[in-house]
Amino acid sequence: MPYPTRELFARIIKCEAGGEGDNGMKAVAAVLMNRVHVPYGEYQRVNQGDLRKVITQPGQFDCMRSVLGGVPNYQTIWASPPEQIHYDIADWAMAGNRFSGIGEALWYFNPFVPTCPTIFPRNGSGSIINRIGEHCFYIPTARYRET
Repeated sequence: MPYPTRELFARIIKCEAGGEGDNGMKAVAAVLMNRVHVPYGEYQRVNQGDLRKVITQPGQFDCMRSVLGGVPNYQTIWASPPEQIHYDIADWAMAGNRFSGIGEALWYFNPFVPTCPTIFPRNGSGSIINRIGEHCFYIPTARYRET
């Protein structure tokens, strides 16, 4: 039986940002909601404003992959159930709350180095806006409209 959307959202918040504190988890949750509400580009075209489609869109989140680089991925949304804080942040984000400091960011990632690349993804469709904890956050550039 598939998880309800709220459960799926809480699980991805925990898996993607569980070690980043409340602000890091809220920022990641806000990026997912930005993808739900973006009025143009790949995320609008593919996901059509559906949070469940944002979370399950192939290739977007390592936590949704059971294998990474040919090796089993043990850090997935299925490996560890969410705690109350993850549900609270999911509810906060789904209620329309925004997280200051990331604006309309559509991407984040942990570069595992002290500095963030200025452009992400590699196609140049995002530009750095902020770093929160270990994650770098990126807002869409004009190139994103072409995706």
